[in-house]
Amino acid sequence: MAVRSDESAHPHDAVPSASAWSGNGRKPASRYRTRPGSLQALAIDSGRKAFRQSTWRHCSKGPMRSRFRVLTVRPAGVAARTHAMAQAGGAGTWDGVLPEATLLCEWPTGEKAPTEYWLTSLPADSPTRHLVRLAKMRWRLEHDYREMKHGLGLDHFEGRTWRGWHHHVTLVTAAHAFLTLRRLDPKVQAPA
Repeated sequence: MAVRSDESAHPHDAVPSASAWSGNGRKPASRYRTRPGSLQALAIDSGRKAFRQSTWRHCSKGPMRSRFRVLTVRPAGVAARTHAMAQAGGAGTWDGVLPEATLLCEWPTGEKAPTEYWLTSLPADSPTRHLVRLAKMRWRLEHDYREMKHGLGLDHFEGRTWRGWHHHVTLVTAAHAFLTLRRLDPKVQAPA
């Protein structure tokens, strides 16, 4: 998922600590004693030389490539805490540890700082090339949507019912799948 550079996170090795319990009242919750930093700050701290070049696509103008780095972080903020608590079964059972996420950063040559950031739940030992290909897949999605819209009539529906719209979209999707399979099949003869 693409995220902004100012989203906050802790480094992967950050550990929360709980203050001593006096024995009265509820036990104190574990908290991170250091403030989370921005994703941009975490990426810059890893150093420009840690970024490695990766190619995600070859097109008519040549290979599309840039420099990338994979980091493990612990996303911070209200949404991350709420999600972690829900996964643990509630505030009473949560140990205060935010889950790890894999951060992919892009730092193009000539830029002063990284420009693009993606968070994923894929393991940090996933090949960088695979993570880059998934992150840069937006072009393919936009191309397929444009083909469905202009070539197959996705935007031609003029009905008023949900059921009619659903039938229309289903037929357009089936036509797109058929054309994609025809295009990928090496045995199919091209039309003369």
